[in-house]
Amino acid sequence: MSRLGKQIIAIPEKTTITMDGNKVTVKGPLGELSRVFRDSEITINIADTVTLVPKRNDVFTRALWGTYASHIKNMLEGVNKPYEKKLILEGVGFKSEVAGTSLNLALGFSHGVKMPIPEGLAVKAEKNVITISGIDKEKVGQFASQVRGMKKPEPYKGKGFRYEGEVIRRKQGKKSA
Repeated sequence: MSRLGKQIIAIPEKTTITMDGNKVTVKGPLGELSRVFRDSEITINIADTVTLVPKRNDVFTRALWGTYASHIKNMLEGVNKPYEKKLILEGVGFKSEVAGTSLNLALGFSHGVKMPIPEGLAVKAEKNVITISGIDKEKVGQFASQVRGMKKPEPYKGKGFRYEGEVIRRKQGKKSA
């Protein structure tokens, strides 16, 4: 039994959720999100609350049960309060700036790195902190991961991108004789 799937999902005020076939659409004050779910495994009941009921009792259906519940919760939360990830850039000469619809990074390479900002996301770059926010949790996390992948933090000096609150385990390095 899925602990997440069994829970009843409350619908916040000023938020509407509709289901058209196997497509769930959530509208809220900040925007609209929609997602297609497989209708052959899980039944999604929408009234004053959202409940999910599995149609079969096999491993695949039980796995989808909690996943679908998490997706719907994230959609309901995202249209009411945007998700936000902060990346901290450490290193001498490393810079970041937002220019139009792209994020320009100077990461110590022989060339600058330009990353196009996905539609629906807002990116701010102040000093050494990049803030990525949006209503879709997956898009926010994916773009933050792509930016971090450009220069992962190294364990000796700690240079590179790290998430806010992330602790980088440092190594000692060479010892002089």
